Amino acid sequence: MSRQDPDVIDSVEKAFRVLEAFSADHPTLTVSEAADLTGLSRATARRILLTCVRLGFAEVDDRRFRLLPRVLRLGYGYLASLPIWERAQPHMRRLAEEVRESCSAATLDGEEIVYVARVPAKRSMSIVLNVGSRLPAHPTSMGRVLLAALPPDRLRDRLGEMRLDRLTPHTITDPDALAAELAKVRDQGYAVVDGEREEGVRSAAAPVRDGSGAVIAAINVSANAGRVSVAELHERFVPLVVQAADAISRDIDFVPST
Repeated sequence: MSRQDPDVIDSVEKAFRVLEAFSADHPTLTVSEAADLTGLSRATARRILLTCVRLGFAEVDDRRFRLLPRVLRLGYGYLASLPIWERAQPHMRRLAEEVRESCSAATLDGEEIVYVARVPAKRSMSIVLNVGSRLPAHPTSMGRVLLAALPPDRLRDRLGEMRLDRLTPHTITDPDALAAELAKVRDQGYAVVDGEREEGVRSAAAPVRDGSGAVIAAINVSANAGRVSVAELHERFVPLVVQAADAISRDIDFVPST
């Protein structure tokens, strides 16, 4: 990267690639595994991992490296820089209590959404999600709200690059069909997804906007299909989700047009 852009520090880019290699599927890594996952040489991966250990971001035990809580400072810096989540939480709690289902907020990161706030339902669901959890954007209601808000040229490029994996028999995997669905989401101002990320789970999402009117996040409610019908999702949940998203937007100085 530094050869293409003189303002990019190659070693920093490689270090972040190694940090991002840790995941739920790879909670610990050897030097060889880190090298394989990142495409770096073993020598480079080893130096980066040992640097992370020296800085307190990781530890090593029997040649396996794992991240330490200090790495959360990186993510907290992002959340702390966006105090809107403090204002969003009361609205999300009220929404979750009213529908008696979980309420979440997420932002877009490439092909994925990242959960930045969550109010779980008192009842359990099959999906266990927390702040920092990631899901593919294309089969999720919040992902569709966020994708639909992209400028047309960026959305076209994004759809051309995305992996549209079929996660259930209902998942939209055709780029043209997804583009049509996103146009619908953009026009109506909300998204509804029925069993595309996980069978038996339905959700509705709406956009949260900043002071300029730009979409900066999405909130949603998710429910088990056995408890909430598609009709109820549209007739009861959607208006409440849109209302909560608009309330959050107003709290950060954006008033939606009527």
